[in-house]
Amino acid sequence: MKLRLLWIAPACMLPLAGCSLFKTPDSSPEKPAAAAPKLIGRIASIPADRKFVLIQYYGGWNIEAGTILTTRGLENRSANLLATGESLGQFAAADLQAGAVEVGDAVYSRHVPKPPPPPTETGPNPEPPENQPKTRSIPQSENVQKNN
Repeated sequence: MKLRLLWIAPACMLPLAGCSLFKTPDSSPEKPAAAAPKLIGRIASIPADRKFVLIQYYGGWNIEAGTILTTRGLENRSANLLATGESLGQFAAADLQAGAVEVGDAVYSRHVPKPPPPPTETGPNPEPPENQPKTRSIPQSENVQKNN
């Protein structure tokens, strides 16, 4: 009887242990890893209307317009800013999106890599799609009358 139990117990556990051996690897492409937030400057001034701020940045300003920035201040104060793309000297402008800011709050940026562009056809003469009509170019006339 004991001999039979010794054979039955491992036989029952074998299928359960083997399930993990048959998992298929994830075939989805790896996502680019986002970097940790980087300190890029501090809030230098806030106009009276509090719709935008001026950031005194450290180093060069290489933030694209439309980039979301975050701030951290005392007492867990935080805000989201939207970079406008305007900069002069060591200052750059950003619109206040949400939260509260005060002069001196730290400004952070998190670099999120853009996904790679889809592959394109690079042959010498790529053929136009069959369903789309071919376009003709109309020559431009050089004699143009201007009405002043």
